[in-house]
Amino acid sequence: MSKLKADVTLLQAGIFSKWDEESEQLPKFLQATIHVPAQIDIEFGFVAQIKKAKNQLLKYCIYHPDIPDDNGNIRPPFEGELYVESNDWKFFLGDTIWAPEHNKVGKWRMTLELRGKIVAEKTFNVHHKDEQSQIAAFWKRRGL
Repeated sequence: MSKLKADVTLLQAGIFSKWDEESEQLPKFLQATIHVPAQIDIEFGFVAQIKKAKNQLLKYCIYHPDIPDDNGNIRPPFEGELYVESNDWKFFLGDTIWAPEHNKVGKWRMTLELRGKIVAEKTFNVHHKDEQSQIAAFWKRRGL
């Protein structure tokens, strides 16, 4: 195992085109944001560049707001692990909104972990579509 300290940088975070997990291509970056409308099939997350960590175990986790399954039980976080493929590797961690979208509203936290340490994280605020116009109006009133 490499003695080098891994270098992890978040390159992009926000809304992306639909991800094809069969393809080696990362999804196309569409918009930088942490505010995501609860809209079916919208893809959001981040791309991290991971250097000096080839063959290290990368753990990822997506903490959903309290989303119930078909039986009404709260879904556990979505977790997984894989090995870093190269010494300069780009990795997409993301999720999408599925029906019904009304129960997907809230904070979605995404993390990457190497050697027991969180090396990248981002929290997205998924909200009802009409809340987006309220957010825009808030910032417009402040001249931004």
